[in-house]
Amino acid sequence: MVITVWPNQVVENQRFKSVSRPPSTVHQDFMHHISPDPLTLEQVGQILASGSKIALSDEATRRIEHCRRYLDDKMAASGETFYGINTGFGSLCNVRIEPDELEQLQLNLVMSHACGMGDEVPADVVRLMLLLKIQGLAQGYSGVQLVTVQRLVDFFNHDVLPVIYQQGSLGASGDLAPLAHLSLPLVGMGEVRINGEKRPAAEVMFGHGWEPIRLQSKEGLALLNGTQFCQAYGVWCLLEARRLYEVANLTAAISLDGFDCRLSPFHELLHKIRPHEGQLKTAEAIRNLLKDSEIAARGKTAVQDPYAFRCIPQVHGASYDAIAHVGRVLFTEINAVTDNPTIFPDEDEILSGGNFHAQPLALALDYLAIALAELGSISERRTYQLISGQRGLPHFLTKNGGVNSGFMIPQYTAASIVSQTKQLCTPASVDSIVSSNGQEDHVSMGANAATKCWRVVKNVERVLAIEFFTAAQAMEFRRPLQSSEAAEEALAAYRKVVPAVEEDRILSGDMEATVKFCRGINKSISK
Repeated sequence: MVITVWPNQVVENQRFKSVSRPPSTVHQDFMHHISPDPLTLEQVGQILASGSKIALSDEATRRIEHCRRYLDDKMAASGETFYGINTGFGSLCNVRIEPDELEQLQLNLVMSHACGMGDEVPADVVRLMLLLKIQGLAQGYSGVQLVTVQRLVDFFNHDVLPVIYQQGSLGASGDLAPLAHLSLPLVGMGEVRINGEKRPAAEVMFGHGWEPIRLQSKEGLALLNGTQFCQAYGVWCLLEARRLYEVANLTAAISLDGFDCRLSPFHELLHKIRPHEGQLKTAEAIRNLLKDSEIAARGKTAVQDPYAFRCIPQVHGASYDAIAHVGRVLFTEINAVTDNPTIFPDEDEILSGGNFHAQPLALALDYLAIALAELGSISERRTYQLISGQRGLPHFLTKNGGVNSGFMIPQYTAASIVSQTKQLCTPASVDSIVSSNGQEDHVSMGANAATKCWRVVKNVERVLAIEFFTAAQAMEFRRPLQSSEAAEEALAAYRKVVPAVEEDRILSGDMEATVKFCRGINKSISK
C-alpha cells in the first residue's frame, strides 16, 4: 500500500511558468541551498523533518547584493521620495526622512511594531517563518543587506528561534507585529528560545559571537512587510492536512469493517461517473485498504449503510480537493515577493504596491479549516454509530454495560471538539477593520484565519484518534474474523501501545496515546 501522492504544484506567471517539480530528496550533507528557484512544499516538509541546514546559493547571494547596490546608488544619486525608504510609514508616508536618520528610521520601525500578544507561536511555525522569510528575501527584490539574510540563516541553522506571539497581525501591510518580533533579535533585542529555553536575544548572540545588525534603508520594511506569518501557519497546516487525510482514510477503513459495512459504495464504476479527483482517489484508497478483508467479503444483512460510511469518498474526497487547491495557493505564495516597496534593479524601478495583502491566504486558510472540519465531523458520526449497539456490537462497546460505561464518553469528547471546530470555521477572511488613520482601509485578517486553522488541525487530529480508538475496540467484537492485511497490521501495532478495554478504566491517557500513534501511521503503512 502506498501513501497518496499529492498533485505537483503548478504555477503560471511571469516568474516561473508551468513549474512542476517532483518531491526532491534532502542533500546528503543535510544542506539545502536557498535560491530564487521555486521551493516546493515537499522540500519544506523534508527540511523540517530532517533537521536540514540551509545556505544561500551563489545566485541568491548575487541577487541580494545586486539589489542592495542598486538601492544605495539610487538613494545617493536621486532626490526622489520612496515610501518606507526615506519616508515615514502607514499614514505617515508623506513625512520625508533626512539621510542621517534613515538607519534610526528602520530600527524604530522594528521596535515600534513589536506589539504582539497572546500565546507564543509554536517552534515549528517559527522555523517555517525564518525559512520562508529567507526564501522571500533571496529573490533579490527587497534591497536588504546580505549580512541581514545570512543572520536569519544563522538563526535557522543554530535553532535560535525568536519569541513571536500569535496576536497582532491584520494580514495586510504585512504580518507586521509577528515579523517585528521575528526581526528584533537581528538588532540584538527581544527574546529567543534555544533548546526550549527563553533567553534574551543579546545574550544568545554574544554567545555565538554575532554582532547586532545595523539596519540600512528599506531593511526594516523588507523584514516586516510580508506574509510569512500566514505562510508559515499555512504550510504547517497544509502538511498536517495531508497527513490527516491519510489517517482519516485508514481509520474509516477500520470503522467500515468494525461496523460490518458493504464495499459496494466504493466500486470504481460509481466514481467514474462523478469523477472528482478526490472522490476517485478516496474510493481507490479504501478499496486498497480493505483488499482481501474477510469481514468486508462476507454477506451483509443491511441493505445500505449510514452516510458516514457510505459517503466517505464524497466527503473525504472533497476535502482532498480542497487541500490540493490550498497547496497550489501556498506554493505560489512561498515563492512570491510580498514586501513593499519592491525594487527592480534591472528595470530601474522602485514600485509601491500591495503584495503584502494576505487575502489569497486568508481565503485559502478559511477553506482549509472547513475542509478539515468535515473530516472531523464525519469521523465523529462514525464513532457515534460504532457505540450505538447496532450490527452485533454491544452498546458502548463494552461486554458488561451498566456496570461499565465503555466508550460512552469518548464520543462526548469528540462531539465537543467537533462543535468547537465548527465555531472556529467562521471565516476570518470576510472581516476587515480600518487601521493606520484610514491608510490601511481594507485588511485580510489572514493571520486570524491562519491561527484558527492551526487550532482546527489540532482538533481534527484528536477526533480522528478517538474514532481509531473506538474502531479498534469494535474490531475486538468481530474476532476471529479478520480485516485486511493493512488494517490488521495497523491494529497489531496499535495494540502494543493501547490494549483493548475489557472493563472501565481512565481513558484519557489511552486517547492521548492514540493521537501519538496516529502521527506515525503514514510511516508505518507506506511500503
